[in-house]
Amino acid sequence: MYTMQKTPIDIIEKASDILRALRHGVLITAKAGGRVNSMAVEWGTLGFNWGRPVFVCYVRESRFTRELLDSNPEFTVNVPVGAFDRRIIAVCGSKSGRDIDKASALGLTLVEGEKVSVPAIVQLPLTIECRVIYRQTEDNALLPANLRASFYPAIERSHDTDQDNHIIYFGEIVASYLLG
Repeated sequence: MYTMQKTPIDIIEKASDILRALRHGVLITAKAGGRVNSMAVEWGTLGFNWGRPVFVCYVRESRFTRELLDSNPEFTVNVPVGAFDRRIIAVCGSKSGRDIDKASALGLTLVEGEKVSVPAIVQLPLTIECRVIYRQTEDNALLPANLRASFYPAIERSHDTDQDNHIIYFGEIVASYLLG
């Protein structure tokens, strides 16, 4: 892994940029057992819970990222800034880390985390480092029928399903910075 200058950022000042990027996809990166995996997400939010700044993300039970998070409850949020290769989000949102090393396949440059064991990604330089302080499996039965039908259809894929529940991870933000 490379080392690189990390310029601290105020997460509140960058909140609108982060949330705007989230609508189009950011990466959640996890690491455990010597394996690193990045997953594209469009569901998440920034906020404050229990008097702490948090990033909340949703990861389906079937995803490889969930296995890594359950083994090592730390993650980074990797946010694009300016122009970037959209293929990164596309591949990380459509391929399973069980089957390929996405960082190698995409030529991503990993940088050691500042306060967590999970790397940042140079190509998506706005980085939020998080430690999981709470996780909860959602109860789809509590969702209105139209949302259940739209977001939990019975569609099978080669590596998972879109019908399984999400686990909601509350990650306490322990560091945030721009690489470069």
